[in-house]
Amino acid sequence: MRPRVPGTRKSSAAAPSRNTKAARKTGRRHPLATVALLAIGLGLTGGAYAAFTTTTASADTPQAQTATSSSVAQGEKLFQANCATCHGMDAQGTVNAPSLIGVGAAAVDFQVGTGRMPMQMQGPQAQEKPVQFSNEEVAALADYVASLAPGPSIPEQKYLDGKGNAANGAELFRINCAMCHNVAGAGGALTEGKYAPPLTGVSAKHIYEAMITGPQNMPVFNDLNISPQGKADIITYLKYIQNNPSPGGFELGSLGPVAEGLFLWIFGLGAIVALTVWITAKSN
Repeated sequence: MRPRVPGTRKSSAAAPSRNTKAARKTGRRHPLATVALLAIGLGLTGGAYAAFTTTTASADTPQAQTATSSSVAQGEKLFQANCATCHGMDAQGTVNAPSLIGVGAAAVDFQVGTGRMPMQMQGPQAQEKPVQFSNEEVAALADYVASLAPGPSIPEQKYLDGKGNAANGAELFRINCAMCHNVAGAGGALTEGKYAPPLTGVSAKHIYEAMITGPQNMPVFNDLNISPQGKADIITYLKYIQNNPSPGGFELGSLGPVAEGLFLWIFGLGAIVALTVWITAKSN
């Protein structure tokens, strides 16, 4: 047996301890740990954002439109023949017109289905005019644009039947729409030659599509602003006031106190002046 050297065990035990401390000191955090943490954080943030935007997009597109390849091909031909001059061959926009990537089928159905597109002439906003395409061609154009990128789709029929809550629709309309369209939906003037069009005679589908796409100067009311049922209630309210006459008599264009005051000044005072002239003539 080899003789024990005094202090050998102590020194050998102390050495690993010093090595362990050194390892702990130098290996407390790996140099790539910060990068890994940043990558994990960005991944979680991106995933949460993607989930949120997907939920919002699906809420704004209540009906997933299934387009056939033939309909998309027909729409592409129509687009290149009638729309590409302004919007570009790939619908990515030009200096004269915006991009249509991501506007969805609802925007095309509204703009083309109301005759606003193709535009008759350049101006502050597109004018409504007779529709230039058949219903099948409008649907084909909508299918083609919808195939380019996800966007708001044509609403489901259950939101367009006019069987919602008219009272709730009236409240939502007064809060969100009346400042431009008038409380009775009669329309009104805006700035720089623009205007909010009257809503009488507009189909329920186009009213809904306008709310989810925001044409011209109109803001977009997604489902986080106004729920699909809320939009249906607004449509119900508009159809109610359209189908029921004014309880006060003459509507005078439903333009409010300005039109009513003008009516009184012209006809009321005019009648008083005419009566005064008639009395004076009789007394002479």
